[in-house]
Amino acid sequence: MARRSRRSSVIDDLFVIATKLPWKVSAGLAVVSFLVLHGLAGVEIDSAPSTKEIGAFAAKSIFQTVAKLAQFIVPLVFVGGAIASFMAKARRTELVDAVAAGNAPDSLNEMTWREFESLVEEAYRLRGYSVRRIGGDGPDGGVDLVLDRGAEKVLVQCKQWRAMKVGVSTIRELYGVMAAKGAASGIVVTSGRFTDEAVEFASGRNIKLVEGEELRRMIREAKGARGATVAPVVAAKLDHAADGCPKCGSSMVQRVAKRGANAGQSFYGCSRYSACHGTRPAT
Repeated sequence: MARRSRRSSVIDDLFVIATKLPWKVSAGLAVVSFLVLHGLAGVEIDSAPSTKEIGAFAAKSIFQTVAKLAQFIVPLVFVGGAIASFMAKARRTELVDAVAAGNAPDSLNEMTWREFESLVEEAYRLRGYSVRRIGGDGPDGGVDLVLDRGAEKVLVQCKQWRAMKVGVSTIRELYGVMAAKGAASGIVVTSGRFTDEAVEFASGRNIKLVEGEELRRMIREAKGARGATVAPVVAAKLDHAADGCPKCGSSMVQRVAKRGANAGQSFYGCSRYSACHGTRPAT
């Protein structure tokens, strides 16, 4: 994505950081920053006893003046960032829910490129990844998301293209960035389709191509698996997990639901969690 050309201020950078953090973290930082800066602003400064200490006295006075101003400005920046982060999270959830519930083939194409990036971001969060958004302010080029899960690092490029297929040049571009940044794998997600040349180039290079229909399916599965993990639907009584995972066939492990309607109740979960979210009810 295009990067901002203007030089940002410290306040701008703090706000951007606050918007990228979970809103509860940003809200907590607002409280902590106020308490710390308020304490620094209230420290009494003795008058300089001699001309030799005038420099140190002046530095302390300037520092205290900055703290007096910052004790209000910095917390407000974090509060604003927390609000923006909360609203962004709510919007991502809304987009995911709309795609998971709807069947309209044009739903992805009707989004703006920002909304499409937000949708992809939340989709991979639902799949258990920690997601960092690094895209800029424009809808062209570059890596948009970095996915982290354990030692796994994946670079993601989003292409919300209505009128044309994603070509091989985009895949080559991502492959070059993967090599430069030491990423083991990459993903290109589009609302539409890829050309045959793009598919051929990605094959064998650990680059996954996700087209619009697969993205919809991935979102529906992630939403369904999340709900099943929290409150598994009882389809049949099982005395043990010998039947294996209903999704991938792996062995099952007995777990206890920690939240939701079935909190405290036992169920069998796939031993490959969080790569697989298959569940079976316990007796």
